[in-house]
Amino acid sequence: MKTMISRRGFLCAAGIASASAVLTACGGSSSSTASSTASSAAASSEAASGESMELIVFAAASLTETLNAIAETYSAENPGVTFSFNFDSSGTLKTQIQEGADCDLFISAGQKQMNQLDSTASAEVNTEGLDFVDAESRVDLLENKVVLCVPEGSDKGIDSFDSLAEHLKAEDILFCMGNSDVPVGQYTQKILAYYDLDEAALAAAGVITYGSNVKEVTTQVSEASVDAGVVYCTDAYSAGLTPVDEATKEMCGQVIYPAAVMKNALHAEAAKEFLAYLRTDKAATVFESVGFTAL
Repeated sequence: MKTMISRRGFLCAAGIASASAVLTACGGSSSSTASSTASSAAASSEAASGESMELIVFAAASLTETLNAIAETYSAENPGVTFSFNFDSSGTLKTQIQEGADCDLFISAGQKQMNQLDSTASAEVNTEGLDFVDAESRVDLLENKVVLCVPEGSDKGIDSFDSLAEHLKAEDILFCMGNSDVPVGQYTQKILAYYDLDEAALAAAGVITYGSNVKEVTTQVSEASVDAGVVYCTDAYSAGLTPVDEATKEMCGQVIYPAAVMKNALHAEAAKEFLAYLRTDKAATVFESVGFTAL
Protein backbone atom coordinates (compact mmCIF):
# COMPACT_ATOMS: atom_id res chain seq x y z
CA MET A 1 0.00 0.00 0.00
CA LYS A 2 1.42 3.34 -0.85
CA THR A 3 1.85 5.97 1.80
CA MET A 4 -1.01 8.45 1.79
CA ILE A 5 0.19 11.56 3.55
CA SER A 6 -2.04 14.41 2.46
CA ARG A 7 -1.11 18.07 2.39
CA ARG A 8 -3.18 18.70 5.46
CA GLY A 9 -2.17 15.39 6.88
CA PHE A 10 1.36 16.48 6.67
CA LEU A 11 1.62 19.70 7.66
CA CYS A 12 2.66 17.42 10.51
CA ALA A 13 5.75 16.36 8.63
CA ALA A 14 6.48 19.62 6.90
CA GLY A 15 5.86 21.79 9.95
CA ILE A 16 4.37 25.26 9.88
CA ALA A 17 6.17 28.14 11.51
CA SER A 18 3.09 30.15 12.27
CA ALA A 19 1.46 27.19 14.02
CA SER A 20 4.58 26.62 16.06
CA ALA A 21 4.52 30.20 17.22
CA VAL A 22 0.91 29.89 18.27
CA LEU A 23 1.35 26.56 20.01
CA THR A 24 4.58 27.51 21.79
CA ALA A 25 2.60 29.98 23.85
CA CYS A 26 0.40 27.25 25.24
CA GLY A 27 3.16 24.76 26.05
CA GLY A 28 0.90 21.78 25.34
CA SER A 29 0.49 19.34 28.24
CA SER A 30 0.60 15.61 27.63
CA SER A 31 -1.15 14.68 30.86
CA SER A 32 -4.02 12.27 30.24
CA THR A 33 -6.20 13.88 32.91
CA ALA A 34 -5.13 17.47 32.61
CA SER A 35 -7.65 19.80 34.20
CA SER A 36 -6.10 23.14 33.48
CA THR A 37 -7.50 26.60 33.81
CA ALA A 38 -6.58 28.85 30.91
CA SER A 39 -7.29 32.51 30.81
CA SER A 40 -10.12 32.48 28.27
CA ALA A 41 -13.44 34.13 27.76
CA ALA A 42 -16.85 34.01 26.21
CA ALA A 43 -18.64 37.07 24.89
CA SER A 44 -21.54 36.42 27.24
CA SER A 45 -23.93 38.59 29.18
CA GLU A 46 -22.20 37.54 32.38
CA ALA A 47 -18.84 38.75 31.08
CA ALA A 48 -20.43 41.92 29.77
CA SER A 49 -21.85 42.67 33.20
CA GLY A 50 -18.40 42.29 34.75
CA GLU A 51 -19.07 38.97 36.45
CA SER A 52 -16.38 36.30 36.34
CA MET A 53 -17.35 32.92 34.96
CA GLU A 54 -15.62 29.58 34.48
CA LEU A 55 -16.59 27.65 31.36
CA ILE A 56 -15.92 23.93 31.75
CA VAL A 57 -14.84 22.18 28.56
CA PHE A 58 -14.31 18.41 28.34
CA ALA A 59 -12.26 17.60 25.26
CA ALA A 60 -10.43 14.68 23.69
CA ALA A 61 -6.74 14.58 24.64
CA SER A 62 -5.76 15.16 21.01
CA LEU A 63 -7.17 18.69 21.28
CA THR A 64 -4.91 19.76 24.14
CA GLU A 65 -2.54 21.99 22.22
CA THR A 66 -5.01 23.55 19.80
CA LEU A 67 -7.70 24.38 22.36
CA ASN A 68 -5.17 25.95 24.70
CA ALA A 69 -3.86 28.07 21.82
CA ILE A 70 -7.36 29.11 20.73
CA ALA A 71 -8.33 29.87 24.33
CA GLU A 72 -5.41 32.26 24.67
CA THR A 73 -6.57 34.26 21.66
CA TYR A 74 -10.21 34.07 22.75
CA SER A 75 -9.45 35.41 26.22
CA ALA A 76 -7.51 38.33 24.79
CA GLU A 77 -10.56 39.30 22.78
CA ASN A 78 -13.13 38.55 25.51
CA PRO A 79 -11.70 39.06 29.01
CA GLY A 80 -13.78 38.08 32.01
CA VAL A 81 -14.33 34.33 31.71
CA THR A 82 -11.87 31.56 32.56
CA PHE A 83 -11.86 28.14 30.94
CA SER A 84 -11.37 24.94 32.87
CA PHE A 85 -10.23 22.29 30.39
CA ASN A 86 -10.43 18.58 31.11
CA PHE A 87 -8.45 16.67 28.47
CA ASP A 88 -8.67 12.87 28.44
CA SER A 89 -9.86 9.95 26.35
CA SER A 90 -13.38 10.47 25.05
CA GLY A 91 -14.53 7.31 26.82
CA THR A 92 -13.27 8.56 30.17
CA LEU A 93 -14.87 11.96 29.62
CA LYS A 94 -18.18 10.35 28.67
CA THR A 95 -18.13 8.34 31.89
CA GLN A 96 -17.34 11.41 33.98
CA ILE A 97 -20.24 13.32 32.43
CA GLN A 98 -22.56 10.36 32.96
CA GLU A 99 -21.52 10.19 36.61
CA GLY A 100 -22.43 13.83 37.20
CA ALA A 101 -19.29 15.86 36.54
CA ASP A 102 -19.97 19.50 35.68
CA CYS A 103 -19.43 20.07 31.96
CA ASP A 104 -20.58 22.90 29.73
CA LEU A 105 -19.14 21.75 26.40
CA PHE A 106 -18.04 18.26 25.31
CA ILE A 107 -15.82 17.67 22.27
CA SER A 108 -15.32 13.98 21.53
CA ALA A 109 -12.83 12.29 19.22
CA GLY A 110 -15.53 9.86 18.13
CA GLN A 111 -19.26 9.84 17.43
CA LYS A 112 -19.84 6.81 19.66
CA GLN A 113 -19.06 8.56 22.94
CA MET A 114 -21.26 11.54 22.06
CA ASN A 115 -24.07 9.27 20.87
CA GLN A 116 -23.98 7.38 24.16
CA LEU A 117 -25.00 10.62 25.89
CA ASP A 118 -27.51 11.82 23.27
CA SER A 119 -31.16 10.81 23.62
CA THR A 120 -31.73 11.45 19.91
CA ALA A 121 -29.10 8.86 18.94
CA SER A 122 -29.94 5.28 18.06
CA ALA A 123 -30.89 3.07 21.00
CA GLU A 124 -28.37 0.58 19.68
CA VAL A 125 -25.64 3.04 20.66
CA ASN A 126 -27.29 4.95 23.51
CA THR A 127 -28.19 1.72 25.23
CA GLU A 128 -28.89 3.37 28.59
CA GLY A 129 -31.19 6.07 27.26
CA LEU A 130 -28.93 8.84 28.55
CA ASP A 131 -30.02 12.43 27.93
CA PHE A 132 -27.10 14.79 28.53
CA VAL A 133 -26.64 16.38 25.10
CA ASP A 134 -28.38 19.51 23.85
CA ALA A 135 -29.01 17.97 20.45
CA GLU A 136 -29.76 21.33 18.80
CA SER A 137 -26.26 22.52 19.64
CA ARG A 138 -24.50 19.41 18.37
CA VAL A 139 -22.20 19.82 15.36
CA ASP A 140 -19.48 17.87 13.59
CA LEU A 141 -16.56 20.18 14.34
CA LEU A 142 -13.39 18.57 12.97
CA GLU A 143 -11.91 15.68 11.06
CA ASN A 144 -8.60 14.09 12.01
CA LYS A 145 -6.45 11.42 10.36
CA VAL A 146 -5.24 8.12 11.81
CA VAL A 147 -1.54 7.61 11.15
CA LEU A 148 1.22 5.08 11.77
CA CYS A 149 4.34 6.33 13.54
CA VAL A 150 7.65 4.75 14.46
CA PRO A 151 10.44 6.06 16.72
CA GLU A 152 13.02 8.32 15.15
CA GLY A 153 15.87 6.27 13.71
CA SER A 154 13.89 3.02 13.75
CA ASP A 155 15.55 0.17 11.84
CA LYS A 156 12.60 -2.24 11.87
CA GLY A 157 11.56 -1.45 8.31
CA ILE A 158 8.04 -0.45 9.27
CA ASP A 159 7.17 2.06 6.55
CA SER A 160 3.48 1.39 5.93
CA PHE A 161 0.43 -0.30 7.42
CA ASP A 162 1.13 -3.21 5.05
CA SER A 163 4.58 -3.74 6.55
CA LEU A 164 3.19 -3.29 10.07
CA ALA A 165 0.74 -6.10 9.40
CA GLU A 166 3.54 -8.39 8.22
CA HIS A 167 5.59 -7.70 11.35
CA LEU A 168 2.58 -8.31 13.58
CA LYS A 169 1.96 -11.64 11.86
CA ALA A 170 5.62 -12.51 12.43
CA GLU A 171 5.29 -11.36 16.07
CA ASP A 172 8.71 -9.72 15.91
CA ILE A 173 7.83 -6.19 17.07
CA LEU A 174 6.12 -4.43 19.98
CA PHE A 175 3.14 -2.38 18.83
CA CYS A 176 1.20 0.21 20.85
CA MET A 177 -2.46 1.10 20.41
CA GLY A 178 -5.20 2.78 22.41
CA ASN A 179 -7.48 0.86 24.75
CA SER A 180 -10.76 -0.41 23.33
CA ASP A 181 -12.76 2.35 25.07
CA VAL A 182 -10.64 5.06 23.43
CA PRO A 183 -11.57 6.27 19.92
CA VAL A 184 -8.02 5.92 18.57
CA GLY A 185 -8.02 2.36 19.91
CA GLN A 186 -11.32 1.65 18.19
CA TYR A 187 -9.98 2.98 14.90
CA THR A 188 -6.89 0.79 15.35
CA GLN A 189 -9.05 -2.26 15.98
CA LYS A 190 -10.72 -1.65 12.62
CA ILE A 191 -7.29 -1.50 10.97
CA LEU A 192 -6.30 -4.80 12.57
CA ALA A 193 -9.56 -6.34 11.39
CA TYR A 194 -8.89 -4.96 7.89
CA TYR A 195 -5.69 -7.05 7.84
CA ASP A 196 -7.41 -10.08 9.45
CA LEU A 197 -5.22 -9.78 12.54
CA ASP A 198 -6.37 -11.28 15.84
CA GLU A 199 -5.85 -8.56 18.45
CA ALA A 200 -6.45 -10.83 21.44
CA ALA A 201 -3.96 -13.41 20.19
CA LEU A 202 -1.34 -10.76 19.49
CA ALA A 203 -1.83 -9.20 22.91
CA ALA A 204 -1.51 -12.65 24.54
CA ALA A 205 1.73 -13.18 22.61
CA GLY A 206 3.11 -9.95 24.04
CA VAL A 207 3.14 -8.17 20.69
CA ILE A 208 0.67 -5.42 21.64
CA THR A 209 0.78 -2.94 24.50
CA TYR A 210 -1.84 -0.30 25.25
CA GLY A 211 -2.27 3.36 26.13
CA SER A 212 -5.25 4.80 28.01
CA ASN A 213 -5.45 7.69 25.55
CA VAL A 214 -3.75 8.85 22.36
CA LYS A 215 -1.18 10.93 24.25
CA GLU A 216 0.08 7.82 26.05
CA VAL A 217 0.45 5.96 22.75
CA THR A 218 2.31 8.92 21.26
CA THR A 219 4.65 9.09 24.25
CA GLN A 220 5.54 5.40 23.98
CA VAL A 221 6.47 5.86 20.32
CA SER A 222 8.42 9.09 20.99
CA GLU A 223 10.39 7.43 23.78
CA ALA A 224 11.05 4.33 21.61
CA SER A 225 9.41 2.11 24.21
CA VAL A 226 7.66 0.40 21.29
CA ASP A 227 8.47 -0.20 17.63
CA ALA A 228 5.33 1.44 16.23
CA GLY A 229 2.04 2.98 17.25
CA VAL A 230 -1.18 4.29 15.76
CA VAL A 231 -2.09 7.86 16.71
CA TYR A 232 -3.74 10.91 15.18
CA CYS A 233 -1.98 13.19 12.73
CA THR A 234 -2.33 16.08 15.18
CA ASP A 235 -0.63 14.21 18.03
CA ALA A 236 2.20 13.17 15.73
CA TYR A 237 2.68 16.84 14.87
CA SER A 238 2.69 17.93 18.51
CA ALA A 239 5.23 15.23 19.41
CA GLY A 240 7.50 16.01 16.46
CA LEU A 241 6.92 12.60 14.87
CA THR A 242 6.82 12.07 11.11
CA PRO A 243 4.15 9.49 10.21
CA VAL A 244 5.09 6.73 7.79
CA ASP A 245 1.54 6.04 6.59
CA GLU A 246 -2.02 7.34 6.81
CA ALA A 247 -5.02 5.04 7.21
CA THR A 248 -7.62 5.17 4.45
CA LYS A 249 -11.36 5.49 4.95
CA GLU A 250 -11.69 1.84 3.91
CA MET A 251 -9.37 0.80 6.72
CA CYS A 252 -10.99 2.58 9.65
CA GLY A 253 -13.64 5.03 8.47
CA GLN A 254 -13.57 8.78 9.01
CA VAL A 255 -12.36 10.35 12.25
CA ILE A 256 -15.01 12.95 13.05
CA TYR A 257 -15.02 15.05 16.23
CA PRO A 258 -18.55 16.03 17.32
CA ALA A 259 -19.11 18.85 19.80
CA ALA A 260 -22.17 19.75 21.85
CA VAL A 261 -23.31 21.80 24.80
CA MET A 262 -24.56 19.71 27.71
CA LYS A 263 -28.17 20.01 28.92
CA ASN A 264 -26.99 20.53 32.50
CA ALA A 265 -24.43 23.17 31.49
CA LEU A 266 -23.96 25.87 34.10
CA HIS A 267 -23.18 28.40 31.36
CA ALA A 268 -25.06 27.12 28.31
CA GLU A 269 -25.18 30.39 26.37
CA ALA A 270 -21.47 31.07 26.86
CA ALA A 271 -20.72 27.49 25.80
CA LYS A 272 -22.78 27.97 22.62
CA GLU A 273 -20.92 31.20 21.88
CA PHE A 274 -17.54 29.54 22.34
CA LEU A 275 -18.62 26.62 20.15
CA ALA A 276 -19.64 29.13 17.48
CA TYR A 277 -16.18 30.70 17.77
CA LEU A 278 -14.56 27.28 17.28
CA ARG A 279 -16.26 27.19 13.87
CA THR A 280 -14.85 30.51 12.69
CA ASP A 281 -12.05 30.92 10.17
CA LYS A 282 -9.75 32.20 12.92
CA ALA A 283 -10.12 28.99 14.95
CA ALA A 284 -9.96 26.86 11.80
CA THR A 285 -6.55 28.32 11.02
CA VAL A 286 -5.20 26.94 14.30
CA PHE A 287 -6.90 23.56 13.92
CA GLU A 288 -5.76 23.10 10.33
CA SER A 289 -2.20 24.19 11.05
CA VAL A 290 -1.64 20.97 13.01
CA GLY A 291 -3.50 18.62 10.67
CA PHE A 292 -7.18 18.87 11.55
CA THR A 293 -9.74 19.59 8.86
CA ALA A 294 -12.38 22.10 9.97
CA LEU A 295 -15.88 20.98 8.97
